[in-house]
Amino acid sequence: MTSLIITEKPSAMKSIAEALADKKPTREKGIENTYYYVLTHKGKKLIVGCAVGHLYNLAQKNGKGWTYPVFDLEWRESYKINKKSDFTKKYLDTLTNLVKEADEFYNGCDFDLEGETIFNLILEKLIKKKDAKRMKFSTMTKEELVQAFETPMKSIDKPMAEAGRTRHWVDYVFGINLSRALTLSIKNATKSFKILSSGRVQGPALKLLAEREIEIQKFKPKPYWELESLGDLYSQHKKGKFWEEKGVKKIHEKIKNEKSAVIEKITRKTQLQSPPNPFDLTSLQLEAYRLFKINPKDSLAVAQSLYTKAYISYPRTSSNQFPANINLRSILQKLEKQEEYKKLIQELLSRKDLKPNNGKKQDPAHPPIHPTGIEPKKISDKERRIYDLIVRRTLATLAEPAKRESVSVELDIKKEPFITTGIRTVEPGWHKFYGKYATFEETHIPNIKEGDVSKIKKIDLLNKETQPPKRYTPASVIKELEQKNLGTKATRASIIDALYQRNYVTGQSIQVTNLGLKTVQTLEKYCPEILDEEMTRKLEQDMENIREKKETKEKVLNNAKKHLTKILK
Repeated sequence: MTSLIITEKPSAMKSIAEALADKKPTREKGIENTYYYVLTHKGKKLIVGCAVGHLYNLAQKNGKGWTYPVFDLEWRESYKINKKSDFTKKYLDTLTNLVKEADEFYNGCDFDLEGETIFNLILEKLIKKKDAKRMKFSTMTKEELVQAFETPMKSIDKPMAEAGRTRHWVDYVFGINLSRALTLSIKNATKSFKILSSGRVQGPALKLLAEREIEIQKFKPKPYWELESLGDLYSQHKKGKFWEEKGVKKIHEKIKNEKSAVIEKITRKTQLQSPPNPFDLTSLQLEAYRLFKINPKDSLAVAQSLYTKAYISYPRTSSNQFPANINLRSILQKLEKQEEYKKLIQELLSRKDLKPNNGKKQDPAHPPIHPTGIEPKKISDKERRIYDLIVRRTLATLAEPAKRESVSVELDIKKEPFITTGIRTVEPGWHKFYGKYATFEETHIPNIKEGDVSKIKKIDLLNKETQPPKRYTPASVIKELEQKNLGTKATRASIIDALYQRNYVTGQSIQVTNLGLKTVQTLEKYCPEILDEEMTRKLEQDMENIREKKETKEKVLNNAKKHLTKILK
């Protein structure tokens, strides 16, 4: 019997073939130089072939043209839809031949909505069967791939495939219809042609950014004053901001020549600072942007590359909880061979128990992002930085809490109350394991006691203004979309990227362009449903319900069609 494993990408094909081979796999030339692997695993004939992402995509059934609404769609070979997808033909041709040689089939694509959708379409269109076995894995390590092949799921995850196909249909009909409607509206009103786009998540995301832009534009700074004392101690008036100039000037006149302050009260508080949670995709993207200024779309691409090379686990996860079945001690023992982490890991391994500081987010498909223990070789600078961050985050989450001490000092300057605060790390705990990424304020307060007199060099009256709200960054807007349950962990970065491509937004400190603002203003006036967060959120939940067998694909598609028809009218 010959078994055919179909993977999502050529790199995964190579990893799986090498992992399952009893001896070095044979690389055979397929049609037009596409390669596949034929090998024997424990006396079993095995072929490993691959897709190259989506070999099938949605297209209009009836012709072309710029009309709307469009609801009649079909799944068609990607190369027949778009010239940019011509490269997929040779992969499809090779798989067409491989299918003829095989007796049984395995889904070796990534275990998520996209992977299940890719294989489901190959199963339907090419293999022409209703089911296949499913390899489920979260890392590309030899051990996990062998286990995934030897103990596969007996069936593909059909509800996940249904949810994935439904998402594609919903996103396609929203994207094509709204974009055509907007573009034709411009053409009819101005006689000029400019392609505008919108989408199910793109509209609410643009509105979110536009609201912040309008808030910044309308912002009127308000003057305020502060009093600060410089000397042995830096302190500020306890009131903080003074909103009336006359009153603060009077106080300043009273104390401006004073040369000493009495320490009235010292309050010390010690608190434990818990270790961070393991990385899910969003938190990794936020940290990569905070520390390295790597855009979320790029950090996902880098993490995906590290996963494909078997250095980390699958990155498109929303879990920040290590499940009990992950052998963290074994992972650390492998990592210990890397000199950079050796001492830190030995300290962790000396403990009887390894308990991660798990978060609250769960993902039924994959654990949080973590290293596999395999030492990276020949990786880029970006890959090295992201890898180091993931390793240190994993170590930090297994470490002890840090102990921090805060000090509040109240001073008296001619009966005026001033205050200064300090904070320091008493016991580093997990900070030591997170290393340079644990960036926390350390403000030293000298050794003083109540009743001491502190020398003053000068007392300044500062004239300041309130500041407008901060602009979103590519990372902070992704966090906001996640909190609002708009889009998915895998799509949010590309949605923000689309706003840049369409010239709706610009800059790393995201500024909405005039085009972006006018688009939102017009839609809010004539068709606010396009920008409706609630509708988008409901559709997200509907698709999750399909995955959990709580909702049918037909009902979700029908509801989406009704809603979109109303918008288009």
